[in-house]
Parts: sequence; C-alpha cells; structure tokens
Amino acid sequence: MSSGGAEDDIPQGERKTVTDFCYLLDKSKQLFNGLRDLPQYGQKQWQSYFGRTFDVYTKLWKFQQQHRQVLDNRYGLKRWQIGEIASKIGQLYYHYYLRTSETSYLNEAFSFYSAIRQRSYYSQVNKEDRPELVVKKLRYYARFIVVCLLLNKMDVVKDLVKELSDEIEDYTHRFNTEDQVEWNLVLQEVAAFIEADPVMVLNDDNTIVITSNRLAETGAPLLEQGMIVGQLSLADALIIGNCNNQVKFSELTVDMFRMLQALEREPMNLASQMNKPGMQESADKPTRRENPHKYLLYKPTFSQLYTFLAASFKELPANSVLLIYLSATGVFPTGRSDSEGPYDFGGVLTNSNRDIINGDAILKRNQSHKEMHCLHPGDLYPFTRKPLFIIVDSSNSVAYKNFTNLFGQPLVCLLSPTAYPKALQDQSQRGSLFTLFLNNPLMAFLFVSGLSSMRRGLWEKCQEYLRKINRDIAQLLTHSRSIDQAFLQFFGDEFLRLLLTRFIFCSATMRMHKIFRETRNYPESYPQLPRDETVENPHLQKHILELASILDVRNVFLENTIDDY
Repeated sequence: MSSGGAEDDIPQGERKTVTDFCYLLDKSKQLFNGLRDLPQYGQKQWQSYFGRTFDVYTKLWKFQQQHRQVLDNRYGLKRWQIGEIASKIGQLYYHYYLRTSETSYLNEAFSFYSAIRQRSYYSQVNKEDRPELVVKKLRYYARFIVVCLLLNKMDVVKDLVKELSDEIEDYTHRFNTEDQVEWNLVLQEVAAFIEADPVMVLNDDNTIVITSNRLAETGAPLLEQGMIVGQLSLADALIIGNCNNQVKFSELTVDMFRMLQALEREPMNLASQMNKPGMQESADKPTRRENPHKYLLYKPTFSQLYTFLAASFKELPANSVLLIYLSATGVFPTGRSDSEGPYDFGGVLTNSNRDIINGDAILKRNQSHKEMHCLHPGDLYPFTRKPLFIIVDSSNSVAYKNFTNLFGQPLVCLLSPTAYPKALQDQSQRGSLFTLFLNNPLMAFLFVSGLSSMRRGLWEKCQEYLRKINRDIAQLLTHSRSIDQAFLQFFGDEFLRLLLTRFIFCSATMRMHKIFRETRNYPESYPQLPRDETVENPHLQKHILELASILDVRNVFLENTIDDY
C-alpha cells in the first residue's frame, strides 16, 4: 500500500478490504505455523485446531477471489502469493489425510496443487532475485509429487519430475546455493521410487498401465453363508519403516508405501471438483471412517515408536484391532542365553539417533546386555491386552515366532522369510518380496516366475483367477477343523481377511517354487497354521500350478509338492 497523501485518496471501502485481507493472511500464517506444535499422536486434540485453521483459509481464499482487483491495485498482490495460499490449503488437506487416513482428502490436495500448476501461480518467481521464493516453488513440487504418488498418478509424477529437474537446474545456476546436492538427491529418490515395481503391465501400444493396490469393492473375498468368523474390525495401524538402504521418498519407504495402500480403500471419485479450488464439505470430520487410522513412522527411535503405540492402544475402540507393521533391519542376539524369554531372540532395529550402522545384521556390543535400540517381542507384550495383528518383514522376523499370548486376546503374527534364495535377483533395495505379496500378489508371483512385463489382457485374466484363489483360501481357512481361532476372529474384517489370504498364497507359492528350498525361505506365523489344510493344501497347490500354466511358467514350480515333505 502506498504511503502519505496517496493513502488518503484510497476509498474507505478499499482500505478496509486491504486491512481485512492483511488480518486474514496474518491469522492464517499464525494458525498454520501452530500446526507443527500439535502432538503427532492422539486422534482428538488436533481436530478443533485444524477446524479453525481450515475456516480461516476458507475465508482467505474466498476473500482474495472476491476482491482480487482491489488487492492487485492497492495491496500489490502477486500471483505467487495466491499460489502460496493454495499451496497451504493443499498441505492442510494432505495433513488431514495423514491424520484421518481418508483418501478423499488426497484428491482435495491434488485439486489445489493442480490449480497452482495450471494457473502458473509460481511462474513469475524466477524473475525475482529472491532464492527463498524459488525454494517455496521447489517445495511445492516435492509436495505435489508425494500426493500424486499416493494417488498413483504416475503420468503426472513423471511430468512434475521433469519440471522440478529444470527448476533445480535453473535455481542452482542462478544462485550457486549450498543445497544443490540435497535437491538433486530428491530427484534421485523419486526416480528410484517410480521404478521400484519389478514388473510392468503394458497396453497394446506399450504404454504402462497404472495399477492400484488399494482395496476395491471386489478386492477381499466375500464371507459366504455359514462362515463363522469374529466381528472385530481394524481400527488403527502403525506402519514402521527402518530398513537400511531401501528406496524412500519423503520419509516413506517402498515397503511403507505398499503397506499403507493395502490398508486403504479406493478414494472417492471427486473428478468433477478437480479444477475448482475451494473448500469442500469434506473438510468436516467424516461421519464414518472408511479406512483404519494409520501412523507412518520412518526410522523411529524406540521412544517414538512406544509413544505412538501407547497412543493407539489407549484410543482403540471396543471390538477393534490394532495392526503393527514392522519393515526393519534384523537385530540378532549374540552369545548363548540360559533362558529363552521374549528378550533372548533379538528383534528389529529402532533408530539410535547417533550410531551410524551399516549392514543388515546388527550385533550388540556387550554380550551380557540386550540390544537397547531394538524392538524385542517382549516389548509388545503389554499391548496384547487388546486384539493385536502383527506383520514383521525382517531378516530376524522369526524372533516374533516365540510369542506367548498372556491375556487370551486374539493375537496373530505374520512373519516374512528371513532369507531369499541367492538365485533370485536381489530386489531388497526396491522393497521386500514378502510385503509385495501382501500388497500386489500377482506382481510378486510374476517376479518369482522370472517375468518382468505383461500385456494388460493377460494381467486382468490372471487377476480374475487370483480372486478365485482368494475365495478358495477363505473357504479353506473357515472350514479348517484345526486352525487356531485367532485367525478366524480377525477374518471378519475385510483388510485383515485380504492380508491373511494373500499371506497363505505367498507361503504356498514359495513352498512350491523350485528355488525356495530352505526353511528360512518360507513365511511363518504365530500361531502356526495347519499346513495340510492351508499352505500345503493340494487344492490350493493345483490352483497355483494352473495360474503358472496361464503364464506359461509352470516349469519353475514343483509338480509333486506333497511328496517332498
């Protein structure tokens, strides 16, 4: 706003418009900055504060739309400032998704981020000699890429990566800054993330088909009449990633990314609203939670992990399940122990915050002490007072086979192989094979069969056959006379039902595969599954051979598996 006598010439109404805008802008920044002070755990404390922040940004966005001409003339509103407001609203929606696990909020974030790009709100930033403004633009790109990855909009991701690369090159050339290495690392990370899938599905014109691995309406096998299962529902999940050297982007490893998608339904289609930035009704708390709430913890310390675990445990509703997913480097015990207690088998690594550790097997320094920076099976005992579903993907997953169910609540642990055959191409940097089976079993099946690409028509045919296999696995489980009741108590929940059927498919596939011949190559579970009725069932083995025949890879599987045991 101009000063002195010129200010007196501004009509009172226009002066009030500028004052009101400045108030809303300052208030919005104050509230937004306060978000980082909110506790990251707990589902109730943050909601009223988020609501107030949304309200102010709603008013600010509408206000600048209604008074754009006055703000241009009297305030000198620049397009990048409008872009900043839109970017903050996009961030709010993204964080709302992180807090609630409702995927529809990702669509809202996408709509605001898209508008910024389509309307070139940041296009003039490069003409100003202010590196901090260019950094805002680069951060916007990085955030937009994360949202697009989560929505599986890979075509948009590739365009954004190319634009971001050009922006980084221009930024470093103009300002000769010290953060050039960091921004180039961002590019490398997202490039590796995009290429993590080991198999490509191709259209007839050789373009890549983007497949979604969220729960579709036809995803989980339906419960048939007469199936007696529990009424528990999955309410909360901790997804923990602490693998050395695994590809990651924005504190999300490939394993974490795959597991979070396995615990979400397909987002609502809000395509009609995509290009209309403006607050939608979805800013209100949903009346019914479609997805289990999730905490995403990248390389947490033991204290952080335990704090989030305790918060989830405390707020778990009645008749609900807490899921803990651990994708982490194995910690092995050294020396011999006189006892075989829950702290004598090692566990998985937690972040020490100070030790830089390389290699997969971490050995403790003093043989008389247990490893501190490790989540031992015994550390989870207090939380077995409520229904607990644990998935461990680690080179020491078998440490969690030695569980004791102290409180009689439903408890299941699904455990990855501790080693894979050397003949199998090492893909561990691009995500674990076990987690891939839980997220996208057909892609994992193709990979172990030596296939790296497939036509869409054949892919869809195999997916349909896999749905039939899942239905049959569900029947095997519910008709089994010797299965532990814990499995059936979790089977009423769609997400857990799908994870259990995929686990059995994974285990059966590996047991039939010619190169998976050692016990450590197979998944295990606590409680143990009756092999002859599940993972070594002749009916299921026949299905797997039939799937292999459809793909013309039957030669990699054993024909007479039953005789080999």
